[in-house]
Amino acid sequence: MLKVLKALFFAACLIAPPSISNAADKPTIVLVHGAFADASSWNRVITKLEADGYPVIAAANPLRSVKTDADYVRRIVAGIHGNVVLVGHSYGGLVINDAASTAKNVKALVFVAAFAPDKGESAAQLSGQFPGSTLAPTLGEPVELEGDQKDLYIQQSKFPEQFAADVSLAEARTMAATQRPITDRALAEPATNASWKSIPSWFVFGDADKNIPPKALSWMAERAGAKESVVVKGGSHVVMVSQPQVVAKVIEDAAAGK
Repeated sequence: MLKVLKALFFAACLIAPPSISNAADKPTIVLVHGAFADASSWNRVITKLEADGYPVIAAANPLRSVKTDADYVRRIVAGIHGNVVLVGHSYGGLVINDAASTAKNVKALVFVAAFAPDKGESAAQLSGQFPGSTLAPTLGEPVELEGDQKDLYIQQSKFPEQFAADVSLAEARTMAATQRPITDRALAEPATNASWKSIPSWFVFGDADKNIPPKALSWMAERAGAKESVVVKGGSHVVMVSQPQVVAKVIEDAAAGK
């Protein structure tokens, strides 16, 4: 029996396990969720990407501060052998923008209904630069934290219409219950880098986004000189949930450099 176990162990060692370095010719896709969401928001996109042969990592974004969150994602990227496509949703756009600044293996940035800030710009500033965001009135009572910080949530009763209007009500309610909070500090923290100035970028967002005004998203895409900017008709803030095929296609275009 012991000989059999040893033989099985040896055979297993000869088989390369699934890993972030087993990317073959394709880059690893690193997905970074934004505020009021979690890594599961990428599930349908992941299914499509993996079916097409892409290695994928959906990072658990801490949502504490731009610097803290970017440092976390930067360490993930540093552990990947080969090229990386960094994808950020909403506030996650600030995170990938910062994380990519010192990551030599990031070949493309994809902004999914996401902020693409220049140096000195914050999420709060960019969302208020154009009219249309209705997020502020839907926030609930903040949770007091140490250091005079607050955790912010969207009221569950208002979450479906505000955040995920094109998702089934049952799913949107589940998303509301499992939403991850973001600190007020993170939303107000200015960016210290603008990686989209040196790394090619792709954008996809909905024209019915109520968190970030579509005009702001379009303006950021144009400013970044996006290789591709796809606008989903009727799309909410969570187009990766409601339109995963569209979002996956943009990510694959970025991976291919189209």
